[in-house]
Amino acid sequence: MSRFCRDCLADTPGAAKRCVTCGSPRVLGHPELHMLSMAHIDCDGFYATIEKRDDPSLADKPVIVGGGRRGVVATACYIARTYGVRSAMPMFQALQLCPHATIIKPNMAKYADVGRQVRCLMLELSPLVEPLSIDEAFIDLSGTARLHGASPARSLARFAREVESRLGITVSVGLSANKFLAKVASEVDKPRGFAVLGLEDARAFLAPKPVSFIWGIGKVAEMRLKRDGFSTVGDLQRAEEAELMQRYGSDGLRISRLSRGIDARRVTPERDAKTVSAETTFNVDLADLRALEKRLWSLAERVSARLKAVALAGSTVRLKLKTADFRLRTRAQSLDRPTALAYRIFTAGRRLLARETDGTKFRLIGIGVSGLVSDTGAETLDLIEPWTGRLGAAERAMDRVRQRFGRDAVIRGLTFEQEQE
Repeated sequence: MSRFCRDCLADTPGAAKRCVTCGSPRVLGHPELHMLSMAHIDCDGFYATIEKRDDPSLADKPVIVGGGRRGVVATACYIARTYGVRSAMPMFQALQLCPHATIIKPNMAKYADVGRQVRCLMLELSPLVEPLSIDEAFIDLSGTARLHGASPARSLARFAREVESRLGITVSVGLSANKFLAKVASEVDKPRGFAVLGLEDARAFLAPKPVSFIWGIGKVAEMRLKRDGFSTVGDLQRAEEAELMQRYGSDGLRISRLSRGIDARRVTPERDAKTVSAETTFNVDLADLRALEKRLWSLAERVSARLKAVALAGSTVRLKLKTADFRLRTRAQSLDRPTALAYRIFTAGRRLLARETDGTKFRLIGIGVSGLVSDTGAETLDLIEPWTGRLGAAERAMDRVRQRFGRDAVIRGLTFEQEQE
């Protein structure tokens, strides 16, 4: 069996539990270790880990990144998770489970910057990187052994070590023969983990799992499968492929193959994002335009930061409002040209918002941009309204100052007024 140390990368012979070179217990071994090349990389507790990195006093404390009491948890650190706190959980529920947690408002510009740095390190391993979100991606290292002078497994271990030493965060790696199994493996040994799931192991590993373990099976599909006598992945493995296709059509073929660890999907480097958006839930319902537009400006800045981080611009601005009685309103406006600038996103959103402020109380506001294209980094000069180009240049100058000295180095009027309330 091939074995090496994840810390010093030295080969570790025999069945030694510690590296014979550096003494580390993080020894990785598997019969297919150096034959597999598909990986799923997931940053551990991404937002919370970054906040702990930037404030060492939080290292041994439960940290929750998210909104106010009526908001939701964006990320919980692993200490907070021991209390039952999970992502997307209502904040009031999270605070009931872990009342002594430190709550931090999300700083999406900072997280996007770190995510971009992680992505750059991935691309040094292989051009075949398929981002799934700001903090996770698939990567195919087929044919890279000669380039790096190491097997994909060893290159991934070196990558994880580089992320930790250079960026101050940790990642978990799942290595297998295809995307489905790599994603499964990355969840096995978190945080700071590295799990290998070979084709020989896959069937037995998946068999006892509930059918919902298979990618794409939600609650409705799970209920139907259980009614039909399929409670575990093993039940699906024992069924004939033709039977599952007859019952569930093309989905039957997909779940039959995934249940046996078969996945022919390739890594697609270019994933076309459809929308970039941000939203917030208020602690108290709001009806006043001035109060609402202050929140809208902060959200426009967050959307702008995300767009700029991935060099995209959008041509349609969408406003989202949820009333106090949970009724949803969505409105949209097309722009004359794509933008990534906060002031243009806000201006379009404010026009939409002004039409909706008729005394109705709202509990949530959101703004998003769709119709995404590659961003050149500069607004086209408008000969009729040349001031728009100057505003764009000023905003990008502020971005550079913030990147160097921190987000609070420059605060625009609406944001400052909101902070003072």
